[in-house]
Amino acid sequence: MNQHWHELKTQPSLPELYWKAATRRRITGTQLPPDGLRCQVGVQPAKLAAYRQVCGFTENGLLPPTYPHVLAFALQMQLLTARDFPFPLLGLIHLANRIRVLRPMGGVGNLSIGVRVDNLQPHAKGAVFDLLTSADDALGPLWEGQSRMLCRGVELPGEAPADDTQAAAMLSELTRWQAPADIGRRYARVSGDYNPIHLSAVSARLFGFPQAIAHGLWNKARTLAALSEHLPAANIEIAVDFRKPVRLPGEVSLLASAAGSRGELRLTGAGDLEHMRGHWQPLA
Repeated sequence: MNQHWHELKTQPSLPELYWKAATRRRITGTQLPPDGLRCQVGVQPAKLAAYRQVCGFTENGLLPPTYPHVLAFALQMQLLTARDFPFPLLGLIHLANRIRVLRPMGGVGNLSIGVRVDNLQPHAKGAVFDLLTSADDALGPLWEGQSRMLCRGVELPGEAPADDTQAAAMLSELTRWQAPADIGRRYARVSGDYNPIHLSAVSARLFGFPQAIAHGLWNKARTLAALSEHLPAANIEIAVDFRKPVRLPGEVSLLASAAGSRGELRLTGAGDLEHMRGHWQPLA
């Protein structure tokens, strides 16, 4: 089936979208909207520099591999708060994330960002779907992202896929870092993602969390910043599963394979609590 895109002339307004998200709490159906959204988005150097600082990326002339998610965030919000999207945005759980860097992301100025949803499936705790994001430059496809999202309380026919979790490989500790109490607010300012569960203990408790937790995409970005000398700059796929949240403040350790074209990673906390597990490999 050919994808139909709605072309937007300007990026959506985040304050308006947050108001829509806050006032919608019901599941209204079990069909994903078939159409996607697309918009031209420019990279703003000051905002990019702030993102690098919060996530630990150095200035190497390349766009950080996780940054297109930030450029796409307003479009994703627009799609997930639209009237024909059946699930409330607040309460969606980010289970996994996969990014594919097709070519070196140097000298990037303007990108055509596209977002859509697909692949609705039953899950043991509700239903899951993929939030798909793409970034094209003047030469064509540059970057792709896939976020697996869970909505609790949705009932779909069929069997939930079995968990294909494999045993962890033997990895070496590469580094460790502190996740300070304010990192959720700092990351929100550079990403636009002001989900209350990340901002403070008070706002997190409203959604059942005893403490604020770090954004999953900050955990991934901070990890890739630490692995920057480990990984190729392009022709790479980096996939992670988010396990237990990183409670703030906290300390985490990064374990990884040796540098190379493929390998595995784990982000752990006290008592070997696993926060994130993943791998990188060349594109097929």
